[in-house]
Amino acid sequence: MTNTNDAPKTLLEAVNFFSDYDNCHKLMIEARWPDGIVRCPTCGSDHVTYMANTRRWKCYSKHPRPQFSLKVGTIFEDSPISLEKWLPTLWLIVNCKNGISSYEVGRALGITQKSAWFMLHRLRLAMQTGSLMKLKGKVEVDETFIGGKARNMHKDKREAAITGTGGKDKTAVMGFLKRGAPSKQRS
Repeated sequence: MTNTNDAPKTLLEAVNFFSDYDNCHKLMIEARWPDGIVRCPTCGSDHVTYMANTRRWKCYSKHPRPQFSLKVGTIFEDSPISLEKWLPTLWLIVNCKNGISSYEVGRALGITQKSAWFMLHRLRLAMQTGSLMKLKGKVEVDETFIGGKARNMHKDKREAAITGTGGKDKTAVMGFLKRGAPSKQRS
């Protein structure tokens, strides 16, 4: 998709364009390996062969995972959802100026709302970091619970809002940071 004339301009064009695996394959290769040389995500070797029947590459270096697909090492890796659904969803996010809900994505692509929610979260995170690749190296993770203290509430509100102890009625928040990363890669 190096030529901007090939880029889909409407949702229907995007769904038709990305429903062809060859288009997805070409786009992902351009995104992952801009120089055009496919490298093994495990060892970095460029001595690889594409196996068209299984849509995988085989690395000839000695390591436990010699075969890999386009999704390995990216935000798409642990997902059973195909690239034919991921890439139109990415197109929708980029082209909707007011944002898009998981319900709308689910209806547009014929997937469940839960799957659409999962996809939107991963894609938004990738857009924040500026890369489709997963975080590598040392990653710091922390969590906390956000919510009001019972002692600061009026008695009527406290009885209605607080039904348990600890973090039961609070919102869990997680944050993570790649060690040594520039400040724009913080999430």
